[in-house]
Amino acid sequence: MAEMTGGQAIVQSLKRHGVDTIFALPGVQLDNIFNALYDEQDSIRVYHTRHEQATAYMAMGYAQSTGKVGVCLVVPGPGLLNTTAALSTAYATNTPVLAISGQINSDMIDKGFGQLHEIPNQLQMIASVTKWAARIDSPGEAPALVAEAFKQMATGRPRPVEIEMAPDIMGLVADVDLLDAANGYERPTGDPDKLEEAAKMLAAAKKPMIFAGTGVLDAGEELLALAEMIQAPIIASSGGKGVVSDKHYLSQTSTAAYELWMETDCALAVGTRFNTPISRWGIDDELKTIHIDIDAEEIGRLHEPNIGIVADAKAALADLVERTGKHNPARDSREEELEALDARVRDLFWEVQPQAGYTEAMRNTLPDDGVFVSEMTQVGYFSRDGFPVYNPRSFVHCGYQGTLGFGYATALGAQVGNPDKKVISINGDGGFLFTAQELSTAVHHNIPLVAIVFVDDAYGNVKRIQKNQYNGRTIASDLHNPDFVKYAESFGMPGYKAESPEQLSESIEDAWKQGGPALIEVPIGEVPQMRSVAWQPQKRRGE
Repeated sequence: MAEMTGGQAIVQSLKRHGVDTIFALPGVQLDNIFNALYDEQDSIRVYHTRHEQATAYMAMGYAQSTGKVGVCLVVPGPGLLNTTAALSTAYATNTPVLAISGQINSDMIDKGFGQLHEIPNQLQMIASVTKWAARIDSPGEAPALVAEAFKQMATGRPRPVEIEMAPDIMGLVADVDLLDAANGYERPTGDPDKLEEAAKMLAAAKKPMIFAGTGVLDAGEELLALAEMIQAPIIASSGGKGVVSDKHYLSQTSTAAYELWMETDCALAVGTRFNTPISRWGIDDELKTIHIDIDAEEIGRLHEPNIGIVADAKAALADLVERTGKHNPARDSREEELEALDARVRDLFWEVQPQAGYTEAMRNTLPDDGVFVSEMTQVGYFSRDGFPVYNPRSFVHCGYQGTLGFGYATALGAQVGNPDKKVISINGDGGFLFTAQELSTAVHHNIPLVAIVFVDDAYGNVKRIQKNQYNGRTIASDLHNPDFVKYAESFGMPGYKAESPEQLSESIEDAWKQGGPALIEVPIGEVPQMRSVAWQPQKRRGE
């Protein structure tokens, strides 16, 4: 037992769970916890931002790119509401983010007195974009509830969680019994009978395929061992990109998968919703499906598989490697076939200009272990298939949430989490100005992120749809932009302008040499839409 305030109890509990970085924006309801953080500056670094949305986006980028928990800290009411776009994105991408919020004084919660930052039902509100949320009603409750928050993120499907504490409780002094962090949690390994059945099904397949998602990020070795054994192409979702390097012939794009799907006789989905093949490409009686996921609710959500297994991906894949090896026949390598397919697909991608040229320039400049943070812009759409990824957690994305404007602040968090790696943030001019004020944060904390802003002076996708579908009747889609080079310089960082892929490569290299944050403006004009066949419907045999 130690005597401490509620704020100190939270901070000490975070410290025991290995937290050394917090993204935050202070306010009156948080004065006590910031005072506690002042005493722990040697252990926990606080990155303060210019908007609450950036605290949560930075926490998400930090978590997605490191696999560790990202932590943000904001005031209640409007402060917490400002984090919800980022928290919903973390929810969509299975990212462990711990949001910590203040409250109004404990005796006034949900009374409707009109206190500063009061909103009705704050816990219920945040529950819609988190896996779990709780209020800490006394300093002594803090250790157990912080521990529960970390357990929620470490078990089952990783998603954001929230805890909150009223300012009077943060300042209350009481005896607190701090808890040590738990050393690992039990995770399901899968039904042995179903795993044996799945192994026999994979061994019997002539043209198997594997679909991998976020749930496989820590199981790349087991995934590749199984794929090589049965010569199955691996199709990674945005969240799973890099789990097997795109330099390996078995790692294929979703565009290639669209073509392979017609001949596939067994599809194994691991740690993924398995959405596109099921909802767009069709299923027939000749196709057998196996779905492995740690979240039981995902199995059968879109389609009832032949075999559904609730299990941790790493454990299940390791088991499948051993079991399948006992039944698997000798197989010819598909390397020549799949490398030819990949080359043909890459040739198709190269026809999509200027996106392909700029993407190649960035890929050739970014080290293999560098981190690429995408965005909802045409180069970003192209990157989902067209940007090769060589390591897990090096392609940061917003998943199905499609959160325009998430990229720059998220990339700042990724750079903080990976100080020894190069990080590139791509943006459209529309989305970039959602969080452009965080250039101040980058300079203040000397975060050496290189931001690239592709400028077409429009919400380009919206404008294209209006022109093509509504006879050129464009409305609310043209933009008035600043000079982005001067804008960057006004914050005290260098700005560059690149008007070709070659100039972009040179500008990136120059930006890295100067050692701090930088921005590169790329005038791109109207560009063709990236139309991936992966999003087109098709019919399998027998349908």
